[in-house]
Amino acid sequence: MKEKKNRKFSIKMQKKLVVLFFIVLLAFAGLGGRLIWIARENGTQYQKQVLSQQQYDSITIPFRRGDIVDARGTQLATSEKVYNLIIDASVMTSRQQYIEPTLQALASNFPQLDMTAIRQHVSANKSSQWYVAAKRLTYEEISGFQTDQAKNSNIKGVWFEEEYRRIYPGGSLAADVIGFASSSNVGQYGLEEYYNDILNGTNGREYGYLNDDSTLERTVKAAVDGYTIHTTIDANIQSIVEKCLLEFNEKYKNKAREGNGAENIACIIMEINTGKILAMASLPTYDLNDPRNTDALLGSHLYEQVDIGNGYYQVNKTDTIVTQEVLDELKKDETQLYANLNNLWKNYCIASTYEPGSTIKPFTVASALETGAISGGEHYTCSGYYEVGGHKIGCHPTTGGHGDVDVQSSIAWSCNIALMKIAQSMGRESFSKFQNVFNFGLRTNVDLAGETRTTDVIYKAAEMGPTDLATNSFGQNFNVTMIQMITGYCSLINGGYYYEPHLVDKITNASGATVQNIEPRVLKVTVSESTSKLIRQYCRATVMEEGGESRTGRTARPAGYAIGGKTGTAETYPRDNNEYVVSFMGYAPADDPQIAIYVVVDRANAAKQDDAKFATEIVRNVLTEVLPYLNIFMTEELDDKEIKELEERKLAVTTMYATNSETSPENGEGDTTSSSDNPYDNGDGTITDVTGETGSKRPAWMNYPIDPATGYRVSPSGDYVDAQTGELINKSEGVLGDDIPVNPNIANPRQGMD
Repeated sequence: MKEKKNRKFSIKMQKKLVVLFFIVLLAFAGLGGRLIWIARENGTQYQKQVLSQQQYDSITIPFRRGDIVDARGTQLATSEKVYNLIIDASVMTSRQQYIEPTLQALASNFPQLDMTAIRQHVSANKSSQWYVAAKRLTYEEISGFQTDQAKNSNIKGVWFEEEYRRIYPGGSLAADVIGFASSSNVGQYGLEEYYNDILNGTNGREYGYLNDDSTLERTVKAAVDGYTIHTTIDANIQSIVEKCLLEFNEKYKNKAREGNGAENIACIIMEINTGKILAMASLPTYDLNDPRNTDALLGSHLYEQVDIGNGYYQVNKTDTIVTQEVLDELKKDETQLYANLNNLWKNYCIASTYEPGSTIKPFTVASALETGAISGGEHYTCSGYYEVGGHKIGCHPTTGGHGDVDVQSSIAWSCNIALMKIAQSMGRESFSKFQNVFNFGLRTNVDLAGETRTTDVIYKAAEMGPTDLATNSFGQNFNVTMIQMITGYCSLINGGYYYEPHLVDKITNASGATVQNIEPRVLKVTVSESTSKLIRQYCRATVMEEGGESRTGRTARPAGYAIGGKTGTAETYPRDNNEYVVSFMGYAPADDPQIAIYVVVDRANAAKQDDAKFATEIVRNVLTEVLPYLNIFMTEELDDKEIKELEERKLAVTTMYATNSETSPENGEGDTTSSSDNPYDNGDGTITDVTGETGSKRPAWMNYPIDPATGYRVSPSGDYVDAQTGELINKSEGVLGDDIPVNPNIANPRQGMD
């Protein structure tokens, strides 16, 4: 009986459980339906609220992009903290008493704001927590509002989001080298792009959360700032180069045709024994703080982007010069506008190719010397032309020729005929091999974004016919970049060491600690020391030795200095269009090479473009200022014209020694101070030194170079002595910086100081 009762109880309970199960199931079904309805009808609204709350409670702390500085620590690119003005309408409207004081404070402190639009936004979006009213305000611009906010507790619902703005203190200074960065910290062109990951840091974050007592707590993960890159660029040298390029452009602008002084004008200065680039510049250029300012395009040729099919485009130069009217039309087509801006932003020194012309001749001669094809004692006959592969290839002068030409004169006189014969004696295999040795056809791997590959613009040995070999020998029918040429040339001059060209030599963190030192790297040896010595001799002769008009580089020599180098002239395509690229590549000083300079003038604005003087006048002007700045003293006698030139440029005379053999430093003599100015000159060929002794030889101190900044002589140990009396100036008593004692015997003792 009891068993039957338990069985009935179990069945009853089972029925109740089934009913309860279905009730719970229906409840979940109803809840699920409600959630689906909410998601469908109000999902966007809730999503915005959640995201808005996340933005408000969890704040991003931006990193600071690292600086770019020059070799002396001068800022070339830096990041400045700026503020975005954020309006939180939900807070502002949470109490009626907040609205008007806040809006009035905004209106009085930020006159640039559209207060009508802000009022409408606050009124229509009372739940909004995120409205950007203004971007990139400086601290000075927001400080007034913050002061009002501190004084008035009813100013609510406004806060400032921090970020950084990239600024370039030099404006257009070194624009090709630096490049620029977008608002999202993405580098474009130059160092900004190449070192983008190094310059960028990592954002931090401030988190909000509720603790066990339901109190809002915050924790901060600090941002990690980007590293600073220290460049090899010297801002002073860079400024001199850019000034000289601009002077050239202004001189020749609109001269033979409408437009700039040349299609392109560019210069690189490099340390011969390290590969460090001290300056790199080209025109036309642009302001890094406003890279999209289209005024920079005025005077340039218009470029046109053409669709060539299959998703590829080609940018072609037109014959049209960009005037204001052309620019107004260009602005209507964003695609074509950016085709022209991209052409402006690229670095001509590493991205553009051209035929080098006769600046290649030292490379050809060096290659022949290295292979043993010539010894340096050969002579060649130049009759004005040479027939190769069924073609008559001419020389300058075009009539009569140079006559008897030795190897040195083949460079100094720039004889095409001699170079063709030298290349023939070497053969195409050796010629092609040495093109690769000097890195033609390959990238130099300079640390800049945008270096062009040149594999397809030089001949391979198997493709090179007799005419190709002949024309290649003097720099026609193959292309190079400026960075390839000057890097290879440095190896010709420095004993054969091919240094990797570089623009950054140190990386530091935000605290100033060194993260990485980048030492000069020798990648290979191109030529022997004996060949290098001969090339230095030949290039020196090109500029310095007597020979009248036949010396092609004489106009590049700065007043008071001996240098070496080679000019170049190359006709552009299509041939016979009378358009030329002219150049000069050289080194200074001639007897102790320290720097190399390379200037290219691409299609000068002149009726007759095939004149290397367009390039040499820039070289002369640049070196006239750069060499004294580098404390490289003059060694050559100045004529009246040169003295006047230096006076007009307000540059000091820094002659180290007289130039005639009777007063050379080797025999203990030689000084540029005239006897009439020297109180210790006895007037009879003898000099009494500061000890009171009289003799036929000048004392050693008279051979010390004169420091242009102070007017004193500098001994080998670094001590200063009076230029006329020899009196020792104790270096420890203050001869550095602004404390350098000045010589009263020179008109402007601090002239030329930084």
